[in-house]
Parts: sequence; structure tokens; C-alpha cells
Amino acid sequence: MTGGHPIVVRRAEPGDAEAIHATFLGPRAIAGTLQLPYPSVEAWRKRISEFAPEDYLLVATIAGEVIGNLGLHAGSKSPRRRHVGYIGMAVRDDRQRRGVGTALMEAAIDLSDRWLNYRRLELTVYTDNVAAFELYRKFGFAIEALAGLTLFATAPMSTRT
Repeated sequence: MTGGHPIVVRRAEPGDAEAIHATFLGPRAIAGTLQLPYPSVEAWRKRISEFAPEDYLLVATIAGEVIGNLGLHAGSKSPRRRHVGYIGMAVRDDRQRRGVGTALMEAAIDLSDRWLNYRRLELTVYTDNVAAFELYRKFGFAIEALAGLTLFATAPMSTRT
């Protein structure tokens, strides 16, 4: 709950495109994701409307305002990896560390466990994203590997692992 209003998580709709776009304009939100900067509202509208049926784009709202989102994707179409889901998440800069990520993770884990039969969830986190590490550890995630030079980032590649 933030400011007396509960955090409500629901599936994204095309009308959420502007709010999701605004989330990714935040320097902290975009830096912690695999997304590229400067996405257009129209690109988000198209992405939401063309989301694969086996994938989920969830949004967190407070008093109807979208303040974060989480993608829960099928890990693979391969029968040998159908039990795996992949998570990507962003929370608006001014709403970080206020329970939004927790609400999105709770919804994604519930969906994974009770409805999608995922037995494993995977995600990628930059090593300098301490808040994300803390959030995911709270849900039982563990570091399985550190991969150097795998993603372009805001810091020079030589300074990131």
C-alpha cells in the first residue's frame, strides 16, 4: 500500500502504453532493464496489442495510475524448457523501493505456480542493481552465474561485469 491506496496488479491493456512509455523514460528504470531508450508510445501500443498469448505483461497501479510493469514470458517453445518462465521488470523512478516490485513479483510467482505450471523462473540483473538483487533474493532467487560483457549498458563495458 502506498499513500493509503493499495497496489493493484493486472494484465496490461493497449491504453497503458503511455504510462509504460513514461516508466521507461526514467533513467533508473531504463538502466536496470534490457530495453533500449527512447521507445515511442506507438511502439508500446503495438507491443502490447501483439503480445504473444503465452506471455503476460502485468502492470502495477495505484489509484488507477500505472507505476510499474513486469513481463512474464515463456522461456522457450522447446518441449524441454516449457517449464521455464523468464521475467523482466521496470518500476517508475519515483515509485522504486515502495513495494511495487514486490507486488509485481508476487503476482508473477502466483501466475507461474498456480496457472502456468512453470517450475523455474529466470531473469537477468546487472551486478550494480543492488535493489533488484535484494528484491529477488527476498523471493528465493539465487545467483547462478556472473556473465561479463554480455549486455551493453550505460557504463563503459570495461567497468561492468
